[in-house]
Amino acid sequence: MDKRVAGPAEALASRLRDGMTIMSGGFGLCGNPETLLVAIAESGVRGLTIISNNCGTDEFGLGPLLRNGQIRKMISSYVGENKTFESLFLSGELEVELNPQGTLAERIRAGGAGIPAFFTPTGFGTVVADGKETRMFNGRGYVLETALHADLAIVKAWKADHYGNLLFRKTARNFNAMMATAADFTIAEVEELVPVGDLDPDTVHTPGIFVNAVYQGDGYQKWIEQRTTRPRPEGTP
Repeated sequence: MDKRVAGPAEALASRLRDGMTIMSGGFGLCGNPETLLVAIAESGVRGLTIISNNCGTDEFGLGPLLRNGQIRKMISSYVGENKTFESLFLSGELEVELNPQGTLAERIRAGGAGIPAFFTPTGFGTVVADGKETRMFNGRGYVLETALHADLAIVKAWKADHYGNLLFRKTARNFNAMMATAADFTIAEVEELVPVGDLDPDTVHTPGIFVNAVYQGDGYQKWIEQRTTRPRPEGTP
C-alpha cells in the first residue's frame, strides 16, 4: 500500500485534538521530526501529553510547543537543555514524569510489542520506585513499570520507500524506531523517499506495516545543542 502524502498538513489532517498523547522521536536535536513539530505548533492544539526522550531546546525541537503553552505533561528522561521547561515545571504549569532513559525506551518498546508491564531493577530502592509495585527475583529487587502507548507517533527517518519501510541513520535511530510501533497512528517524515524495491530488506529498521503516512521533508539543518570551544594557543594558525 502506498503510504505517501504531500506533507505535514495532509499527514496531520483530522489527527490532532486537544488532550491527545503524542510520541516524538529523536535524541537531543538529532532525529527530531522537525516539520511535523512546526505544523503541530502552528495548529494551536493544546493540553498535549508528549512522550519524548527530551524536550529539545528553547528554540528547537519541542521547545516552541512549550513556549506556546501547548504541552500539559511531559513523559521523558533528560530535560536539562530547556530553560522554558524548567520555569514551567517550577511554576506548576507543566506536569513531568521523569524516567531512567533505559526504562523509558523499554516502556515504549513494550507498548509496541503488546506487553502491558515489566519488572526492571533500575530505580529499585530510590524515589523512582515510590508508589510502584516491587518484587524480589533471585535475591534482587525489581520495580514494575507499565508500557507506554500514544494516539500519534511522529518520527523522522533517513530513507523510506513508498510503503513506509524506514531506515534511520546513526543517533537518529534512538527512540524513533520503537515509537513508530507504539501508537495508533504513525507519521514518518524522511530525508529521502525512494521507490519500492530500492531498499535492501535486510537494512530496514521499521517495517512499513507500522507506518500510516510518509513524506519527504526539506530544509533540514544540523542543530547543535551546546557549542563548546577553547581558545587557540597564541600563534596557532
